[in-house]
Amino acid sequence: MSDSPDSSRPSNPEQPASPVPEHPAGSDDAHRVAMQSLQEEMHAKMRAAREKRGLIIVHTGNGKGKTTAAFGLLARMLAHGRRCAVIQFIKSGHDAVEKLLRGPNLHWHRVGEGFTWDTQNRALDIASCREGWQLALGYLQSAEIDLVVLDELNIVLSYDYLPKEEVLAGLRGKRADQHVVITGRNASDELIALADLVTEMREVKHPFKEGVRAQIGIEL
Repeated sequence: MSDSPDSSRPSNPEQPASPVPEHPAGSDDAHRVAMQSLQEEMHAKMRAAREKRGLIIVHTGNGKGKTTAAFGLLARMLAHGRRCAVIQFIKSGHDAVEKLLRGPNLHWHRVGEGFTWDTQNRALDIASCREGWQLALGYLQSAEIDLVVLDELNIVLSYDYLPKEEVLAGLRGKRADQHVVITGRNASDELIALADLVTEMREVKHPFKEGVRAQIGIEL
């Protein structure tokens, strides 16, 4: 779903500006005039947006929902018959989403050994991340894969498990029409600069802080 446009409503550049009639706040006439103005603005923006290319998308921030958002996009791509690959860094175990979406158009790899505070083994974590990145490079160059999800890659980079410049170079070298989604807290400034779309999830409230454990269908 599209984000709501901002409240500024410049006049349509293809038409001369005209004064907007005043109507009582909250009236049907006022709403119609406002929506007509917004419609003109959005149509002008859509006419101007002519480029089509693969995107690098980053979901970061300390709030919940980064991987969930990536999997929603994954489901949409699969619904359109597109071929996708998921590489889950850091995390271990089976994901319920994989079971649901499993099919010939989806390649799914888990290369993590679990939370870093559980593994407590930097060398093992680095080796697992290196394995995952080699898989990622293959998919980034594949002529068949339309979407690559690199789950928790931001964590990998924040812990220096992989050289940042190596990863950025791999992303720059991806197939031009391919989309890539990268998740995890603490996205680097360099990755944010490279990305086409960056969303920051900000925690406002979280049940875990109130003693509520992770639950099936919410976190698991």
